[in-house]
Amino acid sequence: MSSTTNTPTHHTSTIGSIGTPSRRNTELALLVFAVVIPVFAYANVGLAMEGSVPSGLLGYGLGLGLLAGVGHLVVRRFAPYSDPLLLPLAALLNGLGLVVIWRLDQSERLQQLAERQYGSFSPSAPNQLLYSAVGLALFVAVLVFLKDHRILQRYTYISMVAALILLLLPLVPGVGADVFGAKIWISVAGFSIQPGEFAKIIIAIFFSGYLMVKRDALALASRRFMGLYLPRGRDLGPIITIWAVSLLILIFENDLGTSLLFFGMFVIMLYVATERTSWIVIGLLMSAAGAVGVASFASHVQARVDAWLDPFGCYETSGACEQIGQSIMSFGSGGVLGTGLGQGHSDLIGFAANSDFVFSTFGEELGLAGVMAMLLLYALIIERGVRTSLAARDPFGKLFAIGLSGAFALQIFVVAGGVMGLIPLTGMTMPFLAAGGSSVIANWALIGILLRISDTARRPAPTPASNPDAEMTQVVRPT
Repeated sequence: MSSTTNTPTHHTSTIGSIGTPSRRNTELALLVFAVVIPVFAYANVGLAMEGSVPSGLLGYGLGLGLLAGVGHLVVRRFAPYSDPLLLPLAALLNGLGLVVIWRLDQSERLQQLAERQYGSFSPSAPNQLLYSAVGLALFVAVLVFLKDHRILQRYTYISMVAALILLLLPLVPGVGADVFGAKIWISVAGFSIQPGEFAKIIIAIFFSGYLMVKRDALALASRRFMGLYLPRGRDLGPIITIWAVSLLILIFENDLGTSLLFFGMFVIMLYVATERTSWIVIGLLMSAAGAVGVASFASHVQARVDAWLDPFGCYETSGACEQIGQSIMSFGSGGVLGTGLGQGHSDLIGFAANSDFVFSTFGEELGLAGVMAMLLLYALIIERGVRTSLAARDPFGKLFAIGLSGAFALQIFVVAGGVMGLIPLTGMTMPFLAAGGSSVIANWALIGILLRISDTARRPAPTPASNPDAEMTQVVRPT
């Protein structure tokens, strides 16, 4: 007698785990290169300028390695599925920025200039290393406390108010500070802060929350005119408001870069949310009209436009023309391969050599090849941000990631374009490269938010619980 055992048939899930690898070991290996390359550059600068390996090489390497190691451990613990390239790219740019700032600190010409103008010389590299540590602390705080980026959607309109307050703070008497003609700084307890750097992240929260709710009305309720889909008048309100605010910033704070950044970021997010090309055309027309109108009566902006149009025509009479002229000559002196780290003369640019014009030092000492490599690193960060936006599973996360990536890309464009003579100079700083606490701290927070969104996007989907009712269901076919 044989017996037959009927094996029960179990329903298998159709939605399984995606099984996305975490890539944390890849990130660790890339971080090793992100630390070794700046250490090598640091030694190279010391050998070129002093003929010996700089005494601070070990401390610099350990400090940079410690920052990178802490960042990696926090990512491994709190965002294990996040993008593996963002942290190494940011660490590499931050490390190279520290090297070039230290290289400019060694310039006797800049030291003597600072002593003549301010009575003493204070090196910028130690402060930049301190700001980098604070930025990494904010990066850690974002990953530890921001468990889900969708929580920020609750604070859409609070974010708008907070961003406006931050933008208007430099205009408050007694708090705002006028630095080289631009009123974009505030001074608190002896520390100077550029609130616009933090406002760009906060206002991206407002744009994302607002467009997620209004995108259907903006995309569908429109009229066709000369091949363009024009939105209704009442739907134009937000973009007109943002355009007006950006103009007001430009007029009262003489800040061309921030106004261009905010307006451009909003137009990019509008285009992504509605898929209407008309927003790009409308945005370009409005920004061009605003820039031409303001440049016609704002002397600070007019001086920068004149320096852009003919930097060598007013070289002897205008400081703006002298700076952009020297910057262009730095790029030209570098040629294809550059003069070598520590062997250029970009310190002739003066006070700006360790601010926006730090990119000119890269152009002269690393040449066209080095500049293209630096731009490629920035492009990779932007590409990973766009990839994160595409992979995000929620509309708020998609818009938030594309807004942050767009703001980052615009900032690179206006700074690099300004020092190369492609567009007029702005008052913005090159992310992670230029000396400036606000910039490096805010950009580390930006990288942390992108990592949080990418972790949510790349995290394997949970396996649905088995359905006991389905197992008990038996289909009986009539015979």
